[in-house]
Order: sequence, then structure tokens, then C-alpha cells
Amino acid sequence: MAKTPPTPPASPAPATYEDALAELEALVAAMEGGQLPLDALLQNYRRGADLLNYCRERLDAVEQQVKVLEEGQLKPWKNE
Repeated sequence: MAKTPPTPPASPAPATYEDALAELEALVAAMEGGQLPLDALLQNYRRGADLLNYCRERLDAVEQQVKVLEEGQLKPWKNE
């Protein structure tokens, strides 16, 4: 009977969106390097998926805040 590897402890949530994005970019660069063993690749993939979900949730939350601030009307961003 094959043993299943132990589940690694959950990594803490990033403090900010920018921290999550920087960590995600570092993980992608490490994975693209092709030098990681299979277990590390899988662990990085899982962490990357968690970070991606975190970023999507933060962006959705910000979009909802903008809608409230614009009285329910999402207006185009004007970069001045």
C-alpha cells in the first residue's frame, strides 16, 4: 500500500495584494526555471493557486467598493 505524502502546513495569507502578486511572480519564475523537483513544483503550484484566488478576491472587493463610491455606476477609470 502506497503512503500518501503529508500535507504541508497552510501558508499564511499575504498582507497585501502587492505582496501576493510579488510572491506569485517569484513562484512562476522559479517554476519556469525548470530546476525544481516534482514535489516542489506541486507545492509551488498549490501556493500559486491560493495566491491567485487571493488576488481575484481582493480585486472583486475593490470593484464593489468603487461601485458603491460611484453610486452603483461603474465608471471608466480616468488616469490623470
